[in-house]
Formats: sequence, structure tokens, C-alpha cells
Amino acid sequence: MQAVQLVGHGGLEQLIHARDVPTPQPAAGEVLIDVHACGMNNTDIWVREGAYGSDTDPAAVSTWRRGRSTLTFPRIQGADIVGRIAAVGDGVDETRIGQRVLVDFSLYHRPEGDDSLADIDYIGHGRDGGYAEYVTVPAENAHPAPEQVSDAGLATFCCAYLTAEHMLDRARLAEGERVLVTGASGGVGSAVLQLARARGAIPYAVTSAGKEAALQALGAEATVLRDAPDLVAAVESVADGPIDVVADLVAGPLFNDLLRILRPEGRYTTAGAIGGPVVDLDLRTVYLKHLELHGSSQGTRTAFRRLLGHIESGTIRPLLDRTFRLSDLHDAQRAFLAKSYIGKLVVVPDRHWEQVGAPFEHGSRDAT
Repeated sequence: MQAVQLVGHGGLEQLIHARDVPTPQPAAGEVLIDVHACGMNNTDIWVREGAYGSDTDPAAVSTWRRGRSTLTFPRIQGADIVGRIAAVGDGVDETRIGQRVLVDFSLYHRPEGDDSLADIDYIGHGRDGGYAEYVTVPAENAHPAPEQVSDAGLATFCCAYLTAEHMLDRARLAEGERVLVTGASGGVGSAVLQLARARGAIPYAVTSAGKEAALQALGAEATVLRDAPDLVAAVESVADGPIDVVADLVAGPLFNDLLRILRPEGRYTTAGAIGGPVVDLDLRTVYLKHLELHGSSQGTRTAFRRLLGHIESGTIRPLLDRTFRLSDLHDAQRAFLAKSYIGKLVVVPDRHWEQVGAPFEHGSRDAT
């Protein structure tokens, strides 16, 4: 089959497009999926670069989970998988063959009912993912897909929206509360805007110039520019009250200002640090304001089921910027790193391009 394999940490040269990768076979309890689309995420880049550091050296080459990594090379990345079941392993109902599915990318390692994420992994890291024509996944991870959304549109949801929902779960964002969202034009940030509205909360977006109108159309109450001379004052000028929660995906030089923006007893939640993971922290701000700081990664089975409900009801919608052929994955990652898009980029196997990818090649955001 055609696939893109990550063969080591480093630059784009570590991503090798091949047409002779063995097609996987489903083991007991697994399904084989004919991949129609696969969304791109920041973890694809950071895992390739080995950019996660270590507990003692933030510059160390390390993958996700750091010292507990399950990554081996070559690895097929790609977590946000949409397709149709082509075969099933022992113990899986054969009537599922042909079913259109959306994959929960998380590998939970704990029984149903245990929502602890202490020992979590994900498809595309601990096992091969969707940057390929076929992929095998545990049958329980392959959920029947809502029919009203296109394949490319569905591939925008999984990682970004599950991560966003879990961020808001961790921070206990409630109806009527105000949340400030950094990195709001990216996959997770734009998901936070929609999911905050689904909870009846009021989101404010931190973004770059030129993206304000799109984010307000998506649900932002107002926007402030990331490079504002005084971010604290800029937020105060647009918010109609104190900020209860900061959902941060940028960190870097913004971090201290974000804590200053929070009201006393406010909550800070983060699932990324594209502006820099090593930050200046004045602990006096934390303890004098009685702040809560929450780290977050991926999400629970409960959150994923809630996400499926939002998709099926139309409460949230896909924000698809454009699609790329699987054979053009290098170009897709260059576009991802340029950060000139809003929402998500999606990769489509070449053999499904005309049907799945071509309608969204030039930036259509109507993926329903």
C-alpha cells in the first residue's frame, strides 16, 4: 500500500513516501480501515522533530510521553482517521464491513468506566496511524460516522476537538463563564471556541491580524491581537467582565500576562505551547490569586462520546482550510508550520483524491 513513514527524528527528510508498504492485517478484536481522510495535528510535527524535551533538559530530543515513549521507527503517523471498514479480525461482527467510521485515536489501556489518562497512548504514535491507504485499529475505537459531514470534514474533529473538550473539562468551564483562548485560529483553539459556546460560555479569541472576522463568525465574542502592546489592557477593553478561564495553546512570552488576566480563583488550562514551552512563572501570581493550573492532553472516552453527539446534532461544525494528497505530505507540513490557515489541514490518500480531497483543495470551509 501507499504510506508515509517516519524513519527518525529530524526534518521533513525523515518522512518517506513509499508505495510498497505491507498492508496490515487486523488481529483479533481489530478492524482494517480503508482510509479516506486523515487530519494533521501539531503532535505530528513535534514527534517528528523530537521536540518534547525531558524532565531535566527541555532541549533534549524526545518524543511524546518523554521517558515512557512507545514510538518505534519506522512509524506511520496520523491520528484523525476517517474511512470504511474493509475487513475485521476474529471476534468482530462481519456486518461491520463497509461501515463508515470515525476513529477515536486514543489508546486508553484502562477498562471502560475508568477515565484516568495516566497511561494513555495514541494511534499514530504507539501504533501505526492514518497517513496510509489502510490502517488497523481496535474495533472499539472505530465509531459509526455521522452521515451529514463529509470525509474531509470529519477528519478535522478527532484530535483537536477531543483535546479541546478535555481542556474545558479539566477547567470545569461552566455556562455564563468567560474563557480567553490563545492560538484561536488553529485546530484546537477553533474547537475551544465552538465547544465553549456549546456549554453556554463566552469565548474571547487571541489571534493574529486578518483572522478576526473568521473567528467571530465561529463564535468568538471578541478578538484581541496576540502582538498587542499590552495584552492585559487589550483583553480588559473587549471583555464584559472578568476572565474565569484561560485555555492556552501558545504559552511562551504570553504566559505571565495570561495569569495576570485571570480573575482571582481563575483556572488556567493548557494542551500546547507553540509559542515556547519554557516560560517565566512568578509563583506569587499563582498563590496570591488562588489560581488553578491544569495540564491536559487528549481526552476521555466520555468526552469522545459527547463530541460525537455534538457532531451529530450540528452543534459544532468542521473548520476545514484545505486538503493535501498523501504523496504531498511534505507540502502539508510546510503549510501547517506557516500558520496562515484557520482550522484544520487534512491529508487524503491519492487514490481517493478526486472523490474526497479535490472539492476542498482550494480552501473551502464548508465541509458538511
